[in-house]
Amino acid sequence: MDKMQTPMADFLKESIAKIKEMVDANTVVGDPVTTPDGVTLVPVSRVSVGFAGGGGDLVKQRDGCVGGSGAGIRIEPIGFLVVKDGVVRMLNIQPPAVTTLDRVIDLVPQLLDRAEAFMDKKSVPAAAESAETAPEA
Repeated sequence: MDKMQTPMADFLKESIAKIKEMVDANTVVGDPVTTPDGVTLVPVSRVSVGFAGGGGDLVKQRDGCVGGSGAGIRIEPIGFLVVKDGVVRMLNIQPPAVTTLDRVIDLVPQLLDRAEAFMDKKSVPAAAESAETAPEA
């Protein structure tokens, strides 16, 4: 059985389409800006969207309906990705994390940087050692 298309359904579809239009990937990660000294800054934001809608048909009137909807969008800048000499760092502009989970999430980039530095230090002596023990041609 086909569902009857109501003006309220069209209204809700149009509202959701407008929200999708406003909130895209460029809202979360902005356009990069390169400074004269070669540093690239990429703004990063947190986007929260809420949407509610409802309505009903008017039984006494033909083709009548009532309804309403509401939407809220919050765009909160959280920091910048700083790219300098091939190294990427996150520069937070928010207050420090309060909960343990937020602290762990904030520390992940630092932990990855330290692990990468550790692996680089470990691979450099191994490469030098293998070069010393290689047979001469």
